[in-house]
Amino acid sequence: MSDNAPKVASLADLFAVAYRIEADAVERYDLLADQMETHNNPELVAVFRDLARAEGIHRDEIRRLAGDIDLARLAQEIATWGPGESPEEADLGEAHYLMTPWHALQLALAGEERALAFFTSIVETAKNPAVKKMAEEFVEEESEHVNLVHRLLRKYPAPVRSWCSDQDPPIAQD
Repeated sequence: MSDNAPKVASLADLFAVAYRIEADAVERYDLLADQMETHNNPELVAVFRDLARAEGIHRDEIRRLAGDIDLARLAQEIATWGPGESPEEADLGEAHYLMTPWHALQLALAGEERALAFFTSIVETAKNPAVKKMAEEFVEEESEHVNLVHRLLRKYPAPVRSWCSDQDPPIAQD
């Protein structure tokens, strides 16, 4: 776990951090979908919207599990990652307007693997048995997500080396 990772001492902390991880992923995938819409890449718009929808389902399930805990407020207090530091946030530096679904899924896979590592580190260090048990459930879920992305990747071949070659690249308008 990085030095910037939130300290998870209670079940409320774990729910808040997990909620923030999923909310950050939804926000980033929506941003990428919007960018791909701007660049007229409808195939990627659909992929990123699907990824955002899947993360939103997980976020909402965490909210349900947390009951009356004010997750947004608590997450703001303890999950103080900077932009791009939240485990499941796709790396904007890896995005390209000509990317393919294979690339989008590589971004998703990296995020799922980071989230898996994050929750695994909580399982390994948790002193509170309830936190450890719930973190184990999150590890199981993130493992399923990693496996799902691997299955999805089999549907899309790796692109040719010249995938980002554009004979008519966009230019800035003065």
